[in-house]
Amino acid sequence: MPKIKTRRSAKKRYTMTGTGKVKFKKQGLRHILTKKSRKRKRRLRHPAILSPVEQKRAHKLMPYD
Repeated sequence: MPKIKTRRSAKKRYTMTGTGKVKFKKQGLRHILTKKSRKRKRRLRHPAILSPVEQKRAHKLMPYD
């Protein structure tokens, strides 16, 4: 059996935790920040965890991570 290639786009977006969960950076903190509230920007700073359904999809895209 040949090795399965990793999707590079998924590798750049997601990181795996030690327990197998998938972390990602939230969108919306790149530009046009003046109209966004402090609270909203502060909450966007922290990484989030993918839902279990999306985690399965991410594991298929990154089989060796």
